[in-house]
Amino acid sequence: MVDIATRVYNHKWKIDPIIRSLIDTDFYKLLMCQSVFRNRPDTHVVFSLINRSTRIRLADLVDEGELREQLDHIRSLSLSRGESTWLRGNMFYGKRQMFRPDFMEWFENFRLPPYHLEKRDGQYELTFEGKWPEVMLWEIPALAVLMELRGRAVLNRMDRFELQVLYARAMTKLWEKVEGLRQQPDLRIADFGTRRRHSFLWQDWCVQAMQEGLGSGFVGTSNCLIAMRQEMEAIGTNAHELPMVYSALAENDEALRQAPYRVLADWHEEHDGNLRIILPDTYGTQGFLDGAPDWLAGWTGIRIDSGDPAGAAEIAIAWWKSRGEDPRKKLVIFSDGLDVAKMLELHAQFHDRVRVSFGWGTLLTNDFRGLVPDDGLAPFSLVCKAVAADGRPTVKLSDNPNKAMGPADEVARYKRVFGVGAQVPSAVIV
Repeated sequence: MVDIATRVYNHKWKIDPIIRSLIDTDFYKLLMCQSVFRNRPDTHVVFSLINRSTRIRLADLVDEGELREQLDHIRSLSLSRGESTWLRGNMFYGKRQMFRPDFMEWFENFRLPPYHLEKRDGQYELTFEGKWPEVMLWEIPALAVLMELRGRAVLNRMDRFELQVLYARAMTKLWEKVEGLRQQPDLRIADFGTRRRHSFLWQDWCVQAMQEGLGSGFVGTSNCLIAMRQEMEAIGTNAHELPMVYSALAENDEALRQAPYRVLADWHEEHDGNLRIILPDTYGTQGFLDGAPDWLAGWTGIRIDSGDPAGAAEIAIAWWKSRGEDPRKKLVIFSDGLDVAKMLELHAQFHDRVRVSFGWGTLLTNDFRGLVPDDGLAPFSLVCKAVAADGRPTVKLSDNPNKAMGPADEVARYKRVFGVGAQVPSAVIV
């Protein structure tokens, strides 16, 4: 096992690239990229970094030269032969050749496009612009780099023994969480923590600890590189990016209303089984399900990613019943701001009514809260989102208005089109 503290200490003495592989990314990103490559390859998009935790002044913490060095290094990466062989030949969700030959030929010759970086008011403005299949692959590595550079800025002030103690405490903290989860032996949990992790080495350690501590209850990781190296399941389906861009491209209100379903119709043509998971909260869960076509009720399940998780699960159960489906056969994946107590609570509430699963993110792979002075390693909410498509702004409403984004006039229009009324805001933990 890697001595993480020594590796962190050595960051002070040599260049240590944060991203070393194009598949150090989330599995859903590659699945979505293939879908976009097939259905919308020439759509022009802009992605932008958004720091929701404005109290964290990233440009004051992270050296611009070091950030550019890391981003430039990522642009030099390409798939290795072993990575290509794994993607082409491995079985994902019980399916061989998940990735089509034409997509793999494109990906094997792929390099990430240029970026634009500048400082403004203590924050970094980091944007990526170009064809959708190319630009979208910047999201995860860009976030991982910024999260880790912020962590390094704190860790660089610590000596070797301080680092040893820090990581010993962090390991103990995580293992106590694992022991807490063992209270419920039939939990199903996957690692969703790539984008806001403490570091790659730490995420890899956390995944191995979960695998050893939970056994079959740990079902896999969203991180492709870790899944390949540890010979475990790569987990993931799709994200808000797809309906946000499809909706921005809609020519009128009726096309906008149908855009989220058009996304899933394209997905339906490509995937089956456990890849048919609905993410309904982009423009409000209740409205999405009320207007959903009947064929969506036959999909495997739903992922809940904002708002009140129990309330959203109740909405989903009622919807399945109204469409003649048995909720006990459906999968509900909870994935927003989870920690041990919330997972145990949700499992107890729903395990006999649906098939419950959890995608555990930041508080698995980056919970250093309370371990350094001034809580300098506490996780914060950093995202990288598509903000425009073919010159039109994107919008996200979410079940939690604190996660909404887009120009005010477009947000108002989307609320009208999708019938979103009053919403209850809740704190964005991570």
